[in-house]
Amino acid sequence: MAEAAMVRRSRITPEREAELYTAVLDLLREVGYDALTMDAVAARTKSSKATLYRQWGGKAELVVKALRHQKPSAGGADTGSLRGDFHASVRREDDCHMEQNSALMRGLATAMHGNPDLLLAFRELIIEPEQEELRAMLQRAVDRGEIRADNPAREYVLHMLVGAFAVRSIIDQQPPTQAFLTSYIDAVILPALGA
Repeated sequence: MAEAAMVRRSRITPEREAELYTAVLDLLREVGYDALTMDAVAARTKSSKATLYRQWGGKAELVVKALRHQKPSAGGADTGSLRGDFHASVRREDDCHMEQNSALMRGLATAMHGNPDLLLAFRELIIEPEQEELRAMLQRAVDRGEIRADNPAREYVLHMLVGAFAVRSIIDQQPPTQAFLTSYIDAVILPALGA
C-alpha cells in the first residue's frame, strides 16, 4: 500500500513536466550545460533532486528531453509534395524560437564533445527521431515519383538542414529564420535531391 502511494506521488502531470522543461531550458540558456546542476534545477523548479533523478536518470537525459518537448512536431504532415512537406517542417517553429534554439544548440554542440552521456541522449532522443521523420518524408517523395530512390543526396538531407541552421549566425551574422531555411531548401536541398 505504501509502495502504491509512493508511485502515485512520483507521477508528474504533463503541466508540471512542461514547467520543469521550461525551467531547465531557461537555466541552460543562463549558465550553459557544464554549469547546469541538478541542484539548480531542483531549486528553480521547487522539486527534489531525488524526484529529478528518479524521473530522468540524470542531467543529460533531462536536458535532451526538455529540448525534445519544446520542439514542435510536424506530425508526419503529408502535404502531397516534397517541397510542401519541407516548407511545413520549417513553419513548425517561429523565427524567435529559431533564434533562441540556434544559440542553445551551438552551446550544446560544444558540450557534447566532452559529455558522452549528452551525446548519446541527443542522438537517441533528437537525431534518430528526426532521421526517421526525414526518411518517411523522402520515401513518400520516392513513392510519388518526385525523387529517385537511389539519389545519394537522400543520406545527407539532415546534415544539410542542421548545417544551414547551425552556421547561419556564423556566416551571415544573422539567426536562422523561416524565410532563410525555406530559401535554402528551394536552392540547395531540393535540387540536390533532383526534385
